Amino acid sequence: MLISTKSRVADWLSSPFADVCGQPWEITSDAAVLIREAMTKLKTGYCIADNIAVHHSARVEAGAIIKPPAILGPKSFIASHSYLRGGVFLGASCSVGPGCELKSSFVFSGSAIAHFNYIGDSIMGCNCNVEAGAVVANSRNEFIDKEIRVKWGDQIIETGSLKFGALIGDCCRIGANAVLAPGTVLESNTVIPRLALVDQLPQS
Repeated sequence: MLISTKSRVADWLSSPFADVCGQPWEITSDAAVLIREAMTKLKTGYCIADNIAVHHSARVEAGAIIKPPAILGPKSFIASHSYLRGGVFLGASCSVGPGCELKSSFVFSGSAIAHFNYIGDSIMGCNCNVEAGAVVANSRNEFIDKEIRVKWGDQIIETGSLKFGALIGDCCRIGANAVLAPGTVLESNTVIPRLALVDQLPQS
């Protein structure tokens, strides 16, 4: 069963990834390749150098580390001491605060990641807000069998992947110091309380 990214991320069909299909963990595992390909579809206004595309209206503070490939959309903001790696896409008006790390992730328009956050191998929809210290984990370190499994309705999907964080729908709110366990799927407009643990499949 396909877990649709398009139905949870309003901007997906107007993004450079509109033609990309597949399960969310397949998309994040191919993040670097997909983002390099997306650079060829960008409209004017981007400065592209060394496989990093930065819109002229984006702002990157001194001390931020951005490893290629990456696309930083219009009016996006990347604060000092943030760290983007493994293929990162930021849509328009996204904000990545100080001390954040994003790895192999797609973040769509208007979403804000406050500070001291980790987002790994994930897709985040539009207008989401992640408060300070919240983590989207991407590895089942606690299990001997580390394959990520996703609970979808009454089914458990074997992803075959060792790295996948979450599919986060549009307009979600994730409270400070909350943790999303690997394989989480959040429907749009979900609110996660501060200090919460979301583990939709805690069993190995």
